[in-house]
Amino acid sequence: MSKPVSLRPTRPTGPDRPLGSLAGLLRDWLPRQRWFAGKDRPVTDLSVLSQTELFPGCLHLLIHAGHGGVPSPGGTPPTGDCYQLLLGVRKQRAPRLDRAFIGRAEEGPLAGLAVYDALYDPRAAQLLLERLRRPGTVGPLRFESDPAAEVPGGLAPRLLDAEQSNSSLVYGDSYIFKVFRRIQPGVNPDLEVPGALAAQGCARVPAPVAWFRTDEPWPATLGVLQPFLPDAADGWTLALRALAAEDDFTTEAHELGRATAEVHLALATAFPPGVHGETGLAVAAMTARLESAAHSVPALAPFVPGLRTAFAALATCDAGPPAQRIHGDLHLGQVLRAGRDWFVIDFEGEPSRPLSERCSTQSPVRDIAGMLRSFDYAARQRRPWRPEWARRCREAFCAGYAARAGWDPRKKHALLRAHETDRAVYEVLYEARHRPDWLPVPMAAIERLAVRGG
Repeated sequence: MSKPVSLRPTRPTGPDRPLGSLAGLLRDWLPRQRWFAGKDRPVTDLSVLSQTELFPGCLHLLIHAGHGGVPSPGGTPPTGDCYQLLLGVRKQRAPRLDRAFIGRAEEGPLAGLAVYDALYDPRAAQLLLERLRRPGTVGPLRFESDPAAEVPGGLAPRLLDAEQSNSSLVYGDSYIFKVFRRIQPGVNPDLEVPGALAAQGCARVPAPVAWFRTDEPWPATLGVLQPFLPDAADGWTLALRALAAEDDFTTEAHELGRATAEVHLALATAFPPGVHGETGLAVAAMTARLESAAHSVPALAPFVPGLRTAFAALATCDAGPPAQRIHGDLHLGQVLRAGRDWFVIDFEGEPSRPLSERCSTQSPVRDIAGMLRSFDYAARQRRPWRPEWARRCREAFCAGYAARAGWDPRKKHALLRAHETDRAVYEVLYEARHRPDWLPVPMAAIERLAVRGG
């Protein structure tokens, strides 16, 4: 049986760092990971920003993956992307971990050792939970928890296979631990927002019970443990089931609209309010995202003139509700239904956008537009396409939202069209990079929004 290898000293420097052993392996492995953002660009530069032996046989790394250039000096965040890795190291390759196998190091301090993604290893996952159960420090890593929460030990771990931009471990169907992969300086909103909502008594969002963060190379959130809802199903799965059975989904959509409004109201209380902001800045930002996406996805280029009109209309339309903290990436995969209740999860926002933007106040219409686009996505998973199903769900969601929020998104047509257009542009870029077979779905919305004005 292969045993973990001690990697002490905990934080080697200079030539003892393991990058010489790992650089070649990671250059091949990283672009194949679902959460890696630079799939359309080769990894040309790798550097270790932080290295800690979390426990024997498990190395915690923050690495900078560049596509040309080098990290910024002087302790400032590097250009490019920072990723969090938990790597297991063993003398022998373990057959039960074949799925997690990254490769065998051929040189450097780890030469000859088998390297794998430690989150797939039940032993490593259990030791990670023990770190979360007992607050303390390991090098620059800080493990913290809610003093009122008592997490039992010995919970069996399993790694979720769901396609996502991070990695999640479920412990005994009681807790879910999200390990952030793409790291940016600051407090991650998926820790900040649920904690603030819990303090407000909002039961629509599971509250964090433990988390870990780092102080090096800059303060950042690395992972969050929250209660798991074992009997819940996500909205995407429920919508597809309804479509497959040719069932109506309007009752569920209406209740989801009410739940979304409740979360928005709680957010408006938990965080300082924003202002409408300068319309010119919003138009410029949306237009810049459009032009950047069109440069990367040529199929978008013919629709750019029509899409610009959706953004330009913001200059003369009703400004809508005040800006506030929002979810930032709301869709059917970010909501859970347990019994008759809807819960909202994953407040990280769009990981591709800067953390400062994801933590800023924005129009709640942006969240509404994201959910409306998600109904369209669901409807297009069935053949023939059922546009009426999506239309009814969109209407029901907005009606439910209006009943709780006190204002109706459907009466903010120009504002809603602009945010839905901005969301569809994001979807085009995302699908082109990660799921090219899905590109026709947002492109159909692009054509509708550009040619027929929404």
